[in-house]
Order: sequence, then structure tokens, then C-alpha cells
Amino acid sequence: MKKLLAVLITLGLTIILLTGVKDLPQFGIEDTPMNNNVSKYYIENATKETGATNIITGIILDYRAFDTFVEASVLFTSAITVIIVLKNEKAKQ
Repeated sequence: MKKLLAVLITLGLTIILLTGVKDLPQFGIEDTPMNNNVSKYYIENATKETGATNIITGIILDYRAFDTFVEASVLFTSAITVIIVLKNEKAKQ
């Protein structure tokens, strides 16, 4: 019964994900809004608006700072969790 439930859940999630992905533009097409608007704006304005001498640094530290902070927080939390688990395993032995 549990295996059947697991298979049904997996199939359901697969169908949901494939339904969401089918509307994405094809990979490599130049006329997508993401390729035209966002990247063009970043290239033209990153150094002026952020004051950074490098476009990549300006994008990561100014435009996407919150996103980058959250990613770093997740990595830090996972590393601390692994350390805690390993210390507890070592203490039990």
C-alpha cells in the first residue's frame, strides 16, 4: 500500500512539474523577454547604478543581494546542521 501511494505521489508531482515546464520558451531562443530586457538593462546600467567596476559584482551584490544572502544563509545552516549531527554521532560512540 505504501509503495502504491509513493508511486502515485511521484507520478502526480511529475505531471505537475511537466505541466509547468511545457510553457517555458525553448532554450537558446533570443527573443525571450528575459534575454532581451533584463540582461540588456543590467549591462547598460549596472556600473552606473551600483558604482561597481565589474558588472557581475554589481549584479550579485546590489541587484540580487537579498537573494544571494538567502542562498548563503541556507548553505550556512546546512553546514552547521551537518556539523551538529556529526558531533552527536561521534559523542554516541
